[in-house]
Amino acid sequence: MLSRKIRWPAYLVCAVVGCAAVWGLLTFVMAKPVDEVVLTLGEPYEQVRRQSHSTLPLLTEVNSVNLHVRRPAIFRLSDPRYGFATPTAKFLSLYANQKGNVTLVTLSPQVETLPLDESMAILTDIQNQFRRGGWKPFHSSINRPIEDTKATREAIRACTAPTTRWQADDKYQVSLNIRCFRTDDRPDDERYLITLDLSLPVFDDYPDD
Repeated sequence: MLSRKIRWPAYLVCAVVGCAAVWGLLTFVMAKPVDEVVLTLGEPYEQVRRQSHSTLPLLTEVNSVNLHVRRPAIFRLSDPRYGFATPTAKFLSLYANQKGNVTLVTLSPQVETLPLDESMAILTDIQNQFRRGGWKPFHSSINRPIEDTKATREAIRACTAPTTRWQADDKYQVSLNIRCFRTDDRPDDERYLITLDLSLPVFDDYPDD
């Protein structure tokens, strides 16, 4: 009888310690900084690495065209007027020119292919950030903003890869598109992949836009 009375406090102590350990682990995971790549185009790549919390690699002579993260990260353009941020991206790659400055970013703002509803939510949010920041659509006669309409959804489901282009004054251009992603073994599973390309101005707008 005495041994049973002794066991109960021991069980209670173990339970309390176990709960504390689990809580501590959850707190650590929740407090752990999320990876983030922060930059403005034209900045030196090594400066971008220092100001970001990410797995961007060291710049070498052979990897300047594909400086990609090894762990998913949020992307944030830190321009005070035209800045925007994306959801966490599994694929995020930078290009550095011969001077070592970043002039191009390519990413898919997702960690996996997504259903259409979730994909449209991301597209809508990014384009709303552009509008709030003063970005303007260009090449808009053929590359209109991707609006969440029945016609747009039908075009996306038909795998036409709708593309929209935006420009921030004479500083940046963005190409944003969404593509079908299906496999032969699951042809009815609708999944989609968004791609965003951010660059310095390269293309001229069409005069009739």
